Amino acid sequence: MLHRSLLALAGASLLSVTSLAAAAGEVTLDSVLAGKHRTEANQARDQYRHPKETLAFFGIKPDMHVIEITPGGGWYTEVLGPWLKGQGSLTAAVVDPASASSDGAKKYYTKSNGDFAAKLAADPEHYSDVKTVSFKMGAASFGDPGSADAVLTFRNVHNWTAAKADADMFNAFFNVLKAGGVLGVVEHRAASGTSAEASAKSGYIAQDYVVKLATDAGFVLEAESEINANPKDTKDHPNGVWTLPPNFAMGDKDHDKYAAIGESDRMTLRFRKPAAKQ
Repeated sequence: MLHRSLLALAGASLLSVTSLAAAAGEVTLDSVLAGKHRTEANQARDQYRHPKETLAFFGIKPDMHVIEITPGGGWYTEVLGPWLKGQGSLTAAVVDPASASSDGAKKYYTKSNGDFAAKLAADPEHYSDVKTVSFKMGAASFGDPGSADAVLTFRNVHNWTAAKADADMFNAFFNVLKAGGVLGVVEHRAASGTSAEASAKSGYIAQDYVVKLATDAGFVLEAESEINANPKDTKDHPNGVWTLPPNFAMGDKDHDKYAAIGESDRMTLRFRKPAAKQ
């Protein structure tokens, strides 16, 4: 009876602690994903981007120092910024427009960086701790060597391949990570053997090519996941990956067809920087 009473008391105490944490507004990944700070359009994409499962696969914890590479409009920043705030840290790495390979790219990065900075400034409650670092395309650096627990990149590798800067990027990832640190990559997936030139045009890139970029830089491929796979994606669209949502590059033409396919088929890869030898 005493044993049962102690168990009941312990259970009640645990429930009380849990209830207090919930009442105090404890920040969890689930609470962030459900947060009103996220735009409705971004939340609607959870079904394709699987943020909870993807971050779990990468092994991201809220006390880590994470670097997000070229965050674009800040889709993942909406998740990582408030989740890491107060325990870990998030650094967003953006391209220095002056280092872009074309005038069009310079304009794109200038606008993108400005929009991203405005997004952070408009919501200090969630993003006040997010740091931003600017890097040069082709000569990338993201911070002090061995300073980051994780580097994450989402749907970016094809851009670096087009700029002939992909090997430099992966070398810079390796340099900034601690020994034992993780590199998480999500990217539009082409058929095996697809050339780098074709990838630059279509936005899809071969998984074996990405793996080689990482392993050539010194990483070990630790695991691969089909979390973000889409078998309905035929990868032969008129305007490449941008034909599909959310871009719908064809406009109203065949809109329902591409909406039914959904977002692109994607590889999800976890690499590890080897631990230092004892």
